[in-house]
Amino acid sequence: MRASSKLLIYSLVILFSPVLTASELSKQISRIINQPSEKNVQYGIHVVRAATGKTVYRYNAENPLIPASNMKIITTAAAVHYLGVDYVYKTVAGLSGDTLVIIASGDPLLADSAVDSKYGRISDWFLSSIAEALKAKNISSINDIIIDTTIFDDERVHPSWPTDQLNRWYACETSGLNYNNNCVDITVTNNAGSIVLTMNPPNNFIKLINQVTPRTSGNEAVGCYRTAQMNNWIVRGTCVTRQGPFPVAIERPASFVAFLLTEYLRNQGIDVRGNYIEQRFIPDANFQTIFTHETKLADCLDRANKNSLGLAAESLFKTIAASKNNNRNGNWYDAQNAVSEYLANLKIPSEQFIIDDGSGLSRKNRLSAWAITTVLLDQYKKDSWQMYKDSLAAGGVDGTIRRYFDKPPYRENIRGKTGYISGVRSFSGICSSDGREYIFSIIVNNANGVARADINAISKAIVDHAK
Repeated sequence: MRASSKLLIYSLVILFSPVLTASELSKQISRIINQPSEKNVQYGIHVVRAATGKTVYRYNAENPLIPASNMKIITTAAAVHYLGVDYVYKTVAGLSGDTLVIIASGDPLLADSAVDSKYGRISDWFLSSIAEALKAKNISSINDIIIDTTIFDDERVHPSWPTDQLNRWYACETSGLNYNNNCVDITVTNNAGSIVLTMNPPNNFIKLINQVTPRTSGNEAVGCYRTAQMNNWIVRGTCVTRQGPFPVAIERPASFVAFLLTEYLRNQGIDVRGNYIEQRFIPDANFQTIFTHETKLADCLDRANKNSLGLAAESLFKTIAASKNNNRNGNWYDAQNAVSEYLANLKIPSEQFIIDDGSGLSRKNRLSAWAITTVLLDQYKKDSWQMYKDSLAAGGVDGTIRRYFDKPPYRENIRGKTGYISGVRSFSGICSSDGREYIFSIIVNNANGVARADINAISKAIVDHAK
């Protein structure tokens, strides 16, 4: 059965069943997941009353499944637990003699277009702020640029991530110094039969090899592919008019920032005479701070949960580890242990979870639906719940579910985090109606083409039960 047909059937069932009892909710969900098309599909579902924690519905709730991006719920909740709601990433620029020093904090949102738009910042604000700070001190030249990225280790790519997707924005490298989601945006334009490639931000750090064929009509599609040489990419495909902009993940993000900063300072009349050095820097009494930028934890939660930004989740993951290592050497291994400890302290049985990365891109992660609802209930009981709830996508309004649940009574009354990798669909969050709230988790493995329709139908049924 096609997804659109299933959605129509479920919508009609819900329309004529305005109030569902717990028994009716169970029957409703059973009808959804027991269709003939669901053979071999694995479900894990748990629904609890938020106020009491009482289970309303469960189906294989203790079965650990691949969660995809629902892993970000665990990471962001653990970040609230370990870092605290008032945590800020603080990136510092300063001078040590005639050397410019950038002390990185692991901030995932430097030059993030969504956050910059929220705060009304221009695209190159970070670079311009440093340049203006130097000019304010009448400095017309500097020697070396030192960038201290040791807040994190130098394992920037998780070993479990699919190697054929490392050029995608959602699999970008995780560095102590991140910029523009560690991507460049590429645009391909057919200019009267001549193919023009442009990058934003503009740079010579990345070399593009143009293998795009111009066309006057027909289908057009282009892609960007890595080569054996770092940051040398081949752009190939066909272009009739224009393709892009589309993001491509870079290699060695901190070096990229140093390159951009050097070029920007020179364009502003500030001579950079030395080299870029990536090393540990310990400020002494002679160190002069010239610029500091802070990013709030709440903004990181929003981008991780609402928009599923993998870099935000992985940076939070490593920051948890760094917070236990004197703000150094944040790494995946220590983060795995810390997050596992958080789950164990919530009395979640160890057989219900395996923690591998922070974003859910790794297929080695395992979470039960019961584990996810337990974590959400833990957040629900905290004073910070409103901040955390606001970080979840709101049905029909924003984030990854802005196209779903856009009609009453579901609009804004369904909030959650979606998840998607090959063969996996997931959705967990909170449903509300008439003051009653239900926390839920739905994980689908061996997912077929109608899994998203099933998940949406279950979510709507929960709202109807909440009336």
